[in-house]
Amino acid sequence: MTVKSDPQQLFKEIMGSYPTGVTVLTTLDEHNKPVGLTVNSFASVSIDPLMVLWCIDKKAGSCEVFKKADKFSVNILAGNQQEVCWTFASKSEQDRFSKQPWVLSENNLPLIKDVFASLECRKVQQIDAGDHYILVGEVIDLDKNDQEPMLYFRRKVGSVPQDWE
Repeated sequence: MTVKSDPQQLFKEIMGSYPTGVTVLTTLDEHNKPVGLTVNSFASVSIDPLMVLWCIDKKAGSCEVFKKADKFSVNILAGNQQEVCWTFASKSEQDRFSKQPWVLSENNLPLIKDVFASLECRKVQQIDAGDHYILVGEVIDLDKNDQEPMLYFRRKVGSVPQDWE
């Protein structure tokens, strides 16, 4: 067994080597301005009712907005949306939405265009978990496009490898 002096760094290495999907979580702030960030800590929770969860760092600039929001959307990125991924992952407070095409849904949620899939959710629970909050949402609307989803693996993003098919 490999032992490192910094267990947090080892944890990051382990988790970064575990392939995950890539999402951009979006909502509106109290001024109806769209807010979003790249998230790979996303998972399904329940099929009946349809529920998902995701995690947000308590230090994230948009944390308070998502804590106050009663709805959010999960934009599961397509494999070719690397620019969207890195734009919403940036720590700068730029207007991320000015750089991508998006629409406001019938549920009054910002949806990024051309994603693999989108899930619009009503927040049903918020759990304090260490340096993150876990947000649980019930899916109220969903859509899927005919393309491959994006994967995150060892600090790189891209499509599902062809030899997986």
